[in-house]
Order: sequence, then structure tokens, then C-alpha cells
Amino acid sequence: MATKVVMEALSPTMEEGRLVTWLKKEGDAVSTGDPLAEVETDKAIMELVARADGVLRRILVTEGQTVDVATLIAVIAGADEDISGIVGEPVASEAPQPASTAAAPVTAAAEPEPQDTGTTERRIKASPLARKLAGEKGIDLANVRGSGPAGRIIKKDLESVGTAAFTAPASPVGESEDVPLTMIRKTIARRLASSLGPIPHFFLTTTVDMENVAQARAGLNAAGEGKISFNDIIVKVVSMALSKHRACNAWWQEDHIRYFTEVHMSIAVAIEDGLITPVVRNANLKSLRDISAETKELVARAQQRKLAPEEYTGGTFSLSNLGMFGIDEFTAIINPPEAGIIAVGAIAEEPVAFNGEIVVRKRMKLTMSCDHRVIDGATGATFLQTVKLMLENPLAIVW
Repeated sequence: MATKVVMEALSPTMEEGRLVTWLKKEGDAVSTGDPLAEVETDKAIMELVARADGVLRRILVTEGQTVDVATLIAVIAGADEDISGIVGEPVASEAPQPASTAAAPVTAAAEPEPQDTGTTERRIKASPLARKLAGEKGIDLANVRGSGPAGRIIKKDLESVGTAAFTAPASPVGESEDVPLTMIRKTIARRLASSLGPIPHFFLTTTVDMENVAQARAGLNAAGEGKISFNDIIVKVVSMALSKHRACNAWWQEDHIRYFTEVHMSIAVAIEDGLITPVVRNANLKSLRDISAETKELVARAQQRKLAPEEYTGGTFSLSNLGMFGIDEFTAIINPPEAGIIAVGAIAEEPVAFNGEIVVRKRMKLTMSCDHRVIDGATGATFLQTVKLMLENPLAIVW
């Protein structure tokens, strides 16, 4: 019995996916659980596996194409089974097409070709999507060679066309390039729109003396294996402070506020074309060594787009550090449904008044963004005060 292969929701927030690579080609035998393709979700690149045994009879979505969840992307069936009722066109079972000449999506294949009106343009075989894109980009389809069935022009054929294929005039503002949005860029845009607009942000900034914590870090790194970063220490301190200030360790849930007894720290990590927030769970209960090792491992896999959904969801509070880029101070946007995020600036030596003298000390700015529906001004200020106290007095970490 034929089995429809659809774009599955491979993460909790996935609404569409981009087919990165087909790992099987048309005509290949497949078994349940075999990886069929790599799919870019809103956060990672994951494998889509076969849900049935049989032959991969037809591929309906080309590499690089983005489709909605539940869209039909391929068909698995017996070698001689009639699948024309699924793909919407007759299919020869004895001669499956190679993956490089895969048919256009079923919605396009079902649409009849335009009638010949005698013009060169109307005789060109092209999928409706290819015609639409060509019109938008000013491409003359007569100059494009199709790689689809019977020379049909499909979407991917338009991705590498030369300048001779363009009929639109040059841009009056000079050369430019339109780059389609990646899945993660779309997700970032959507989440930012649902954060800074609807969430009533307010911001609190404090300056922290980092001399003592710098000395403590140097001593720890000299005494043991591995290297503890300032960020590891800040993660530990913020998570410990959250365990003492439950009002900041919370989610806004529209008709109620959810307060957590566990502290799961979301750490913003820059990756190609965006960022992701892997989560260090129960960070307040872990040692600095454990936080350091876990963070390094999460960051490495985040940059490879290999995190599992449970590794970047479920955070209760976020931390974003741009200090390593020389940024002195910034405000971060809250990651809903979390109620707060701390932005960490660079540690810099500054002349300050200290014990009645002007001395040079290591200083750092922290800025907390608060969801005012959950955190009041005094509540956030008290929490930030605790963070500052612990960083300026590292022995407070062992309380």
C-alpha cells in the first residue's frame, strides 16, 4: 500500500521546513526508520525518516524548497504499484526518474499547461511556481534550460540563471542581491514581532565591579583542568539569584503567571544567519565546572545546527553576552514566554573612586529587560541587586 511522505513537524514550533538534502533517490528501496532527507526546521537541521517499507517512487519537493508542515513531499510504494491517484499524474512503475529530475510538487503538477497561443513564451514548459518566480525576478524563460520531466522548468532551474536570462532593467541604485529568508531568520522575525511589540518591556542597568570575580576565576583555572569563562560564572550567579527571586523566574501565560521552582538558563548563541538559545537545566544546582563543560558542548552543537528540540526549549530565563565583541552595554529583547533576560557587556578597566582613592578596576554593565506584566520595577531591581552582590563577592556563590 502506498504511503504518503509529508513534511513533519520536527520541532514544537515548526510551521514549515526547508528540504536541505535528499538522502535517498527515486527508485531506492527504503525500510521503516531509514533517513530519507535532511530538513531545516526553525532551529536545527534534522533527519526525516521513512514511516513505511517499500520503494521511494516519487520525490515531489526539490532540494532547497520550503513547504508547510503536512505538505506531501514524496511517495513510498511497491515497485509496481499505481500511485497516479496520489501524485495526480500517470506514473511509469518500471522506469522511476532519478532524483535530479524529480517532478514538481503535486499542486503544480495537477495544473494544466497553458494553451499554445503561437508565441514562444506560451510554448515553454514550466511549473506554475517557476513562472511566478520568473515574473517576479524579470527572467525570460526562453533562456532557461529545464531539468524537470520532459525539460520542464522548475524552481531550482531559476537559482543559477545567468544575467542574459534577465529582461528587467538594471537597478537604479546599483547592483544588489535578493536572498531568500532561511527558516531560522523567519522564526527570529516572527518571534521579535511577538516580543518587543506586545510585551511591555522596561530596562534596568547596573555596573558591577569584577575585580574579585576575575581573581577568583584566575585561581580556579590555575588549580584545575579546563577553563572557566566569565560567562560560566555569570550563568551560575544569575541562576542562583533566580532561585532566591521566584518572581523573576516565570512565564507569562495570558490568563496566569507560571512560577518555576527549577532554574533553566537559556543562553543566547550566535550561529550562521541568526541565534539560538540552548538551555542549561537546573543551572543553580550545578558546579562551575559542570556549567562550563555543558555550555561548551551545547554551543558547539548549536553552531552545527545539531541540537535536539528539548535542548533549546523550556528555558525559564535568558542570558545574552556580547562583551566578547567589545560591546559595553546593550538591551536584549525578551524571549517569550520568559519574563526576563540579562544583557552582559564587556569587562573593561576603568578609573573609579575606591576606598577614597582613584584606582583602575575591572567593571562590567548588566542590563535586565523585564516583562512588566510579570516583574515590577522594585522586583527586578532587587533581583539585579542580588546578582551584583554575588559577582562582587564571589564567596556568596557558596551560600
